Amino acid sequence: MACGRKRPEHGGPPELYYDKNEAQKYVRNSRMIDVQTKMTGRALELLCLPEGQPCYLLDIGCGSGLSGDYLSDEGHYWVGIDISPAMLDAALDRETEGDLLLGDMGQGIPFKPGTFDGCISISAVQWLCNANKKSDIPAKRLYCFFSSLYSVLVRGARAVLQLYPENSEQLELITVQATKAGFTGGVVVDFPNSAKAKKFYLCLFSGPATFLPKALTEATDEEATESAFTRERGCACGSAPSIQHRLPLVLTLGSTDDMC
Repeated sequence: MACGRKRPEHGGPPELYYDKNEAQKYVRNSRMIDVQTKMTGRALELLCLPEGQPCYLLDIGCGSGLSGDYLSDEGHYWVGIDISPAMLDAALDRETEGDLLLGDMGQGIPFKPGTFDGCISISAVQWLCNANKKSDIPAKRLYCFFSSLYSVLVRGARAVLQLYPENSEQLELITVQATKAGFTGGVVVDFPNSAKAKKFYLCLFSGPATFLPKALTEATDEEATESAFTRERGCACGSAPSIQHRLPLVLTLGSTDDMC
């Protein structure tokens, strides 16, 4: 990885990484709380929910409930799922308002079809790209996750998943499996020219393809970056779905330097 920092998912499975000590950081560290809250606000904005209408939302990788607090403050009802008992214990201690479920998103989302009006996820999906045991096959776990997510959403609803892809191959792995599960949509990259502020949001549509929201930019950013994908195949041999770059200045996915 070009940024020189060890990625958390390289150190083992998330249920071990997010132990009691790590969970406390999400309760006490004001910077982490601020970053988490801002990303949640952006994800909710990208969901494009009906204005002034409370919705029933799913928060995947809900952790200590910081994202859920924001959803509650905005008048929505939510259910959170997380694989870390320590993080969920922290959420319970904070008396967060949503319902909480201990579960592995790579094994599917265990709710009835059409349960949720939308879904958000903050910094979780990239964990599915790593195999922590021999039986783990990232592509299969991603497909299980996306296919079950597609099912539990009201048809036409959206999911916005903020993630930290390690490189272009990992991002393609994720988007290919989302497309196979039935989603359309694309990736919105906020502040693409900023090493610190750059954020990736996978915007998924469970109904007909629609326009991607505009990415956020700073004065130093000439253009936002958007890449959209469809369910159309690149060729008859069953290759990956085509990635359509829709603006003149496009994120160079072939460079891992852009992924920090």
